[in-house]
Amino acid sequence: MKEPTVETSDSASTADPPDNSPATPSAALESVTADRDRLLDENHELLDRLLRRQAEFDNFRRRAEREKADVLEFANAESVRAILPILDDFERALKTHTSDKVYARGMELIYQRLADSLKKLGLEPITTKGTKFDPHVHHAVDMVETGDVEEQTILDEYQPGYNFHGRLLRPAMVKVAVTKK
Repeated sequence: MKEPTVETSDSASTADPPDNSPATPSAALESVTADRDRLLDENHELLDRLLRRQAEFDNFRRRAEREKADVLEFANAESVRAILPILDDFERALKTHTSDKVYARGMELIYQRLADSLKKLGLEPITTKGTKFDPHVHHAVDMVETGDVEEQTILDEYQPGYNFHGRLLRPAMVKVAVTKK
């Protein structure tokens, strides 16, 4: 077998490394200044990216907290909506006359306690009688022709409406006045 031979050149081993340094001091200053400017631009870009990421994270955190609060509020609204028929039943029961005054007083106290508890949770009744009809918060079930009151005035309430934390939970069912033709 023949062994490979490696040739070395004395000229390659004795050659100086390439000279990257500028020839004059002004060229060296320009090079350092350019490097400094490049590093400053890079620093500003990184700082800008960092500030944007922090702002995005803060926005995300606030949005997540707001969505969490909305979900909890929605869950509470659904619970209160489920209790509204019971409140309506109490109101109807209180309108019936009974000879047992102790029973009637007990019903009033239970109704008042339930209404107060729901109010603390954020339930707000919608005022209707004598106000103008608003299709956003009222549901017109009956329309009566009359000349006694102004048109679109609510004459009677069949079922109360409620807001929950400022949002409509249930529209009020009302009787509305219309002018005679």
